[in-house]
Amino acid sequence: MFGHGAEGAYDQTPRTTATRYQSRVGYDRAAVHAVLDEALVCHLAFVLDGAPVALPTVHARSGDRLYVHGSTGGRFARLDGEQVSVTVTLFDALVLARSWMHHSMAFRSVVVHGTARVVADPAERLEAMRALIDHIAPGRTAESREPTRKELAQTAILALDLEQVSLKARGDQVADDEADLELPYWAGAIPLAITAGVAKPSPDLLEGIAPPEYAQHYTRSHACGYAH
Repeated sequence: MFGHGAEGAYDQTPRTTATRYQSRVGYDRAAVHAVLDEALVCHLAFVLDGAPVALPTVHARSGDRLYVHGSTGGRFARLDGEQVSVTVTLFDALVLARSWMHHSMAFRSVVVHGTARVVADPAERLEAMRALIDHIAPGRTAESREPTRKELAQTAILALDLEQVSLKARGDQVADDEADLELPYWAGAIPLAITAGVAKPSPDLLEGIAPPEYAQHYTRSHACGYAH
């Protein structure tokens, strides 16, 4: 496992200090890790050729290091040593208020700032790819083929140390103005969750291969408990 341990909290820095709703912001390391581990998609933001860029991709955490997947033929390979930001957001509920202005969402989001490093070491690249596959479906790397040298050469992996990190979360409470509480409109929350359907086997599977447990009963970890 790369990086340091998962104890305590991340240091609050000027860059990770919120300008609004500071009561919703936290730096607890375990809570940050839980959100990163549950989420399937992240967005990587950077400046390229003087213009802002934000790209969706997949990620995986290993200790206090975040790995982000890209292609050597794309923009990721040009980000070595560049300042980047990664965001991850989980939506837990729609919050419907009596007034338009107080409609909201229950959410948990993590923002990471830092200097990107293009992973060049072959051993770390392989371990990072292992983490990425197992992040999608734990145990999957043991039940699939490792990448070839050609495939590895086509893959760019960025590493970002988890140092400047913040977590923002909002619960599912309705925050209507007191003057609106007597209005004749329903208010409340509608919970949201990722729900997996029935696993669909590839039509060209060899005969006798049964779907693994994680495919039959797929779920995402939901153990954060942070303002949820």
